[in-house]
Amino acid sequence: MFAKAFRVKSNTAIKGSDRRKLRADVTAAFPTLGTDQISELIPGKEELSVVKLYAHKGDAVTVYMSAGNPILFELEKHLYPTVYTLWSYPDLLPAFTTWPLVLEKLVGGADLMLPGVVVPPTGLPQVQQGDLCAIALVGNRAPVAIGVAAMSTAQMLASGLKGKGISVLHTYQDHLWRSGDKSSPPAIAPLDPTESCEEKVDFGLQGNLRRLTLEGEEENGQVPPPDASEDTSSGALSRDSLDGKPPQEQMDELLQQCFLHALKSRVKKADLPLLTSTLLGSHMFSCCCTMAYTTRVPEQPLSRSFVYHSALPGRRLGHSGPEGQQLDIKKSSYKKLSKFLQHMQQEQIVQVKELSKGVESVVAVDWRHPRITSFVIPESSLTSQTVQEGSMEQPYLPPDIKSLYCVPASMTQLFLESGHKKGSTLEGGEVRRIITDYAKRNNLVDADNRNLVKLDPILCDCILEKNEQHLVTKLPWDSLLTRCLKNLQPAYQVTFPGQEPILKKGKLCPIDITLAQKAYNKKVTVVRNLETYGLDPCSVATILQQRCQASTIVSPAPGAKDSLQVQVQGNQIHHLGQLLLEEYRLPGKYIQGLEKAPKPGKK
Repeated sequence: MFAKAFRVKSNTAIKGSDRRKLRADVTAAFPTLGTDQISELIPGKEELSVVKLYAHKGDAVTVYMSAGNPILFELEKHLYPTVYTLWSYPDLLPAFTTWPLVLEKLVGGADLMLPGVVVPPTGLPQVQQGDLCAIALVGNRAPVAIGVAAMSTAQMLASGLKGKGISVLHTYQDHLWRSGDKSSPPAIAPLDPTESCEEKVDFGLQGNLRRLTLEGEEENGQVPPPDASEDTSSGALSRDSLDGKPPQEQMDELLQQCFLHALKSRVKKADLPLLTSTLLGSHMFSCCCTMAYTTRVPEQPLSRSFVYHSALPGRRLGHSGPEGQQLDIKKSSYKKLSKFLQHMQQEQIVQVKELSKGVESVVAVDWRHPRITSFVIPESSLTSQTVQEGSMEQPYLPPDIKSLYCVPASMTQLFLESGHKKGSTLEGGEVRRIITDYAKRNNLVDADNRNLVKLDPILCDCILEKNEQHLVTKLPWDSLLTRCLKNLQPAYQVTFPGQEPILKKGKLCPIDITLAQKAYNKKVTVVRNLETYGLDPCSVATILQQRCQASTIVSPAPGAKDSLQVQVQGNQIHHLGQLLLEEYRLPGKYIQGLEKAPKPGKK
């Protein structure tokens, strides 16, 4: 519908009565949305505008805009969410999955044909003809299109998955999307974080599809086959189960090992009382991790920019135990952390109390208990942070970063005698030595007061402002050096262990941690500039998701080219500080925003 440009008829601010009516209509159209979510989608006081337009085929459409983005559109008295809205509420509509190659055809105006639908093991979502549906791509739950089911699920299966499946109304990259901020779909992980997207796809059915047929045209070529070689945690558990122990029993053992490991090596008496959620997220998961990290810098950087990868290809990062097992309480016999801790309390290892309503804490630990004293901490702990590539292991180490100064054209004459030309890079100590030698060599040190330096024409041109040229004739040493450093161009050098140094002009951007306020006083933690330090945002998001037990989103960073940001629900700066400072051992001076961490409560 919006594949071609539309014509805007009017654009007005919404009235209070129309805003209330819109809320009621949204509540009726999307009953799965809660009151808070509807208030967040249609805020009470923020500006909301109504745009009436005509699509290229003549259809009259009403679009509701909030914060510069289209959030809803109305066609023939039916409300439809846009992709911007579905990125915030990805489970609002039943979603069908297709291949990334199909998206280009959908954007061009084609409908989704059933041969292009990826069928998960759980089957297709249950819909009736005419139901509103979302379309997502393999590997990401963020919807990229909205449409109406052309037939029911039963009819789709009866047809052998042939014919038109969804009549597409709106897609990512169409003209309605372009009327917003043109942001890209966020990376939304599968509902079960222990399963990769590839594990959820029925590739046997897709293997029989030789051709993707879209309405009005055919795709020449085959559906790209998935990578069947990826090793997953479920596969690892299946191999282990062949050794005689069922997966549930193995998960029970892994859970107890992580629990004892955390009590023996991480939890201290001063930490008590300790929230049970913190015990799991910050300690047990960390003890289970044998994280796979490496930093790769290409031999020839493209476009003079840094390129980093921190996850080995074909390997999924997670909280891995022995032989790749993933810690997942739901796969144990306990099912819940509270039930597991009750069992540990019965063994008199810990004492758990509900210090506030609905919130449990560990208030006492018997570190003399035989199970703790006899537990042997495994050698492959998180602190080693090694990666295995073939038969070689390489520890993750933070980069060595040096602040440098670059000689600009305006200061070339000052550094020419020392053999440096325009564009030369120098450390701060070298700059001070060159300036000192220049002053002494040209007899510029004041004979009466050796703390002052007389300014010759070259120094005047390099460090003085125009209005100071005829007023300032002498400067103290510290002022002279400060002015020189200020007028030089900033640069920095990044060196990863075993790699050649890489020089970058400009100021080094620290890892930026901020708190963003959402509706109803909800907060999210946003992290930027991870790539500069060799950290992959997607990998960091995966760790934070399990450690904080909160949802995470990876999206393009606003105003930054080829850079991603990680958004975590809630104030998670404390967890971020532990991850960056203690585990990755990054210097604190390269991280800003740690002071915004929540203050610890009184014990």
